[in-house]
Amino acid sequence: MPVNLALGHASNDFMIAALVIYSLSVVAFAGDFAFGRPRRAGAAARARQAREPSAALAGVAAAPGTAASGAGPAGGLAGGAPPAGTDSMPELEPPALRAIRQAGSWVTAAMALSAAAVAAHAAAVVTRGLAVHRAPWGNMYEFVTALTCFAAIFFLFVMVRYRAWALGVFVMGAVVLTLGLAETLIYTAADQLVPALQSYWLDIHVTAMTLATGIFFVAAVLGVVYLALDRHARRVAAGRAAPGNGIVRRLPGIEQLDRLTYRAVVFGFPVWTFGVIAGAIWADEAWGRYWGWDPVETWAFITWVLYAAFLHARATAGWRGRRAHYIQLLGFASLMFNILVVQVFITGLHSYAGVS
Repeated sequence: MPVNLALGHASNDFMIAALVIYSLSVVAFAGDFAFGRPRRAGAAARARQAREPSAALAGVAAAPGTAASGAGPAGGLAGGAPPAGTDSMPELEPPALRAIRQAGSWVTAAMALSAAAVAAHAAAVVTRGLAVHRAPWGNMYEFVTALTCFAAIFFLFVMVRYRAWALGVFVMGAVVLTLGLAETLIYTAADQLVPALQSYWLDIHVTAMTLATGIFFVAAVLGVVYLALDRHARRVAAGRAAPGNGIVRRLPGIEQLDRLTYRAVVFGFPVWTFGVIAGAIWADEAWGRYWGWDPVETWAFITWVLYAAFLHARATAGWRGRRAHYIQLLGFASLMFNILVVQVFITGLHSYAGVS
């Protein structure tokens, strides 16, 4: 079928809009770093005090004339009527939205912009697929735009689920940089696939590899932030840096970053494994063998081994922390080498990047 040029142009417009809105979200996340956190820190301290009833109960017990049944100021804690002036209606706002709203106006704006950018990005990917009547990851440009879309969707879930919006400036900033490079260096107009890729296995194999790469993209950014925090902690311990670094204070703890990175790789690794297996099955149908040590196949396997080594090292007590993250980042470097070098500059059976 011929390419729908109108949808192709619409896809380009959506992609430019997504790039602009992502950039605005990065500005909002940076504004939260600069202006938003001190107010939220005070609110968090007050919330922690409100969640600790022991001090309040001790004060009630010491107050003269207070009944043991919980009457008086502590009546609400004991199940009596709420204090005067409070709303007795249940909170109907979802906890995630309430947490974002309570985090401050900068975070609220950043999350709203991120959601709008993800919607525009997804619309760009979908309209590209509708324009060419196939899965929209048949060349390098489409692959990069799709994997960054998956990365942004995955990280938006992480921010809502784990309230990790302090990391948004890094992950969304990386998405902006990658999309900007894709739009300026490797842009490819909507076109039909080469005959070798016209197979339903494109929807299975390449979709899995794209989704896994997007998840590994997020894990790599988190790993870089982890190593930066670890380096700062070691410098503080050695007396070569002050402990009161403003940026460090605004980031999640190093243990939380470690857990988030590990969970991201745990989620992406089975998807990558499935993609490698599906690619082998497609290779058997297309070329009559499951594995032929083609350069792209070889580096996909090397990437699999490195991420498997990270998971094994992370599960081994002696390889937690910095050394395990070096392995994770080495796996992502292998993945990027496969995408940016092997598929572009090394001739093989997978030379369909569409980059000249």
